[in-house]
Amino acid sequence: MIYTKDDFRELIEISDEAFERLEIYHALLLKWQKAINIVSNNTIENAWHRHFLDSAQIVNFIGDDVKSYADLGCGGGFPGLVIAIMRPDIDTHLVESDERKCQFMRTVSRETSTPVTIYTQRIENISDAFIPDFVTARALSSLSNLLEYCMPWAENNKDLELCFMKGSRADEEISEAQKSYSFDCKTAKSITDGSAKILSISNLVRL
Repeated sequence: MIYTKDDFRELIEISDEAFERLEIYHALLLKWQKAINIVSNNTIENAWHRHFLDSAQIVNFIGDDVKSYADLGCGGGFPGLVIAIMRPDIDTHLVESDERKCQFMRTVSRETSTPVTIYTQRIENISDAFIPDFVTARALSSLSNLLEYCMPWAENNKDLELCFMKGSRADEEISEAQKSYSFDCKTAKSITDGSAKILSISNLVRL
């Protein structure tokens, strides 16, 4: 099943103001996609399902006490910029090495009046810039690599929570990561992809 914009409103609890900002975001995505690949071309027709709803579901995993949030390798802002629009109370940091995609995110930030901090850097070079409470990554790298990226933050924030969106190999990636790291992990099914899982990880420690 492919969810539409109207389905988004039915499935996700969101204010009218935030939804209007997502509509602006969507319009900008369609415009920019004609010039550069912000997302895969074969997903643009179903962007409300593949990108906006897929990102918005992560809000349910973010506690009210989260103050600082980082999205790693966020491309065109998914899920980080969507979450920033839905949770403007959180200090949001977006990390993406592609300057063109960062420029797109800056445009969305400006046009939707959504304050975020954008880093045009590789993830491994960013750990000293801030210490988040919550970190996401979507279809970015193996779980082992993601945990390695996050270790400096885990060492400085014992309450760090990680939320990674994974495909059908999620269980294999968990088993592989457990060879090098100790962590608590809860899994939930993605509402946009029956074969995908959302991993909620806490208490990360290197073995």
